[in-house]
Amino acid sequence: MTRPRSALVSLSDTPWYHVVNRCVRRAFLCGHDAHSGCSFEHRRAWVETRIRELASVFAIDVAAYAVMSNHYHIVVRVDAPRAQGWDDDEVLRRWTQLFTGPLLVQHYLQPAQRALMGQAQLAQVQELAATYRARLHDLSWYMRVLNESIARQANAEDGVRGRFWEGRFKSQALLDEQALLAVMAYVDLNPVRAGMAEDLEGSAHTSIAARLAELRGEAFVPMAAPTVPATTPTQAKQGAAAMPRLLPEAALAALPEAPLMPFDPTARFIQAVPFGLQEYLELVDSVGRCVHPAKCGAISVQAPPILQRLGMDAEAFIACADTFFRTFAHAVGTPASLVQLAAARQCRALRGMALARRVLQRQPDCDKGRAAA
Repeated sequence: MTRPRSALVSLSDTPWYHVVNRCVRRAFLCGHDAHSGCSFEHRRAWVETRIRELASVFAIDVAAYAVMSNHYHIVVRVDAPRAQGWDDDEVLRRWTQLFTGPLLVQHYLQPAQRALMGQAQLAQVQELAATYRARLHDLSWYMRVLNESIARQANAEDGVRGRFWEGRFKSQALLDEQALLAVMAYVDLNPVRAGMAEDLEGSAHTSIAARLAELRGEAFVPMAAPTVPATTPTQAKQGAAAMPRLLPEAALAALPEAPLMPFDPTARFIQAVPFGLQEYLELVDSVGRCVHPAKCGAISVQAPPILQRLGMDAEAFIACADTFFRTFAHAVGTPASLVQLAAARQCRALRGMALARRVLQRQPDCDKGRAAA
């Protein structure tokens, strides 16, 4: 049963989400399309760049991503308190980096014009700022801008019009550290599992490759899509309902790229991934060697320490690495977290409980020691 987006993305449950969106056409989003014989590999860089650019505008941080041939994955943290702390000027500045905004807002952003505005006009601007502030920490708006901007570039390149993406992006709530770790590894390993890359360094247009490049001192190189020719009045009218007055690509390409979320092994900094970067890299590398379709691989006797610390079963984790997204539905978490969310949503159960019991429920050794004491 399809659930409303407001029920699936509930910040009172968790700020962490895994989202995925697929191309609706037969032609590939990226890579080589055997049907048409064309290569669209360059579009993967468009998507990667736009993911990071929009993170500099929205109060949404990107922890992981992978741009595949006909879909992409992103793991994000929605930071509503940060957006609530922005004043009206900051909100309007950010919003007009994406949209033209009404004439009233354009006048407000010009000091000379603002001085001539009356109290009623200023009050109206405040109402608009409150609306935009809510949208700037709304995952649906982030995805809407991302998808629309990429779709119009791809449509222009293909010389076609019409829908490019599926109507609804899929989202999974990540309820605890175990879920976050499992899904980030799942996303970063997508190209390896699909046979598109032999190792993590070769997993182009993924967050794991970007982090490894950063460790080598290589800066992220953005790739903007070509500028779309100005639309005719008829085209603008047809597109207005889908995305009213989104700025042209030349303006969006000027957005700065936000860095990926940092790692914090102390888990004290809420705007960071609550693990150590080194232990995460070791985990993804270990799992990648086991699930690669061209390698037989063997589960190491020494399980990655991060799995032991979080009480996760190493063998079960690696065994399900290829089917993790399909097994869970709208939420990923330990059995206790899934039960709590099911009660909050007033449903009997959430899909994935059996896998959660196998992979995520083992009690950490340190907790067992405290319980025994």
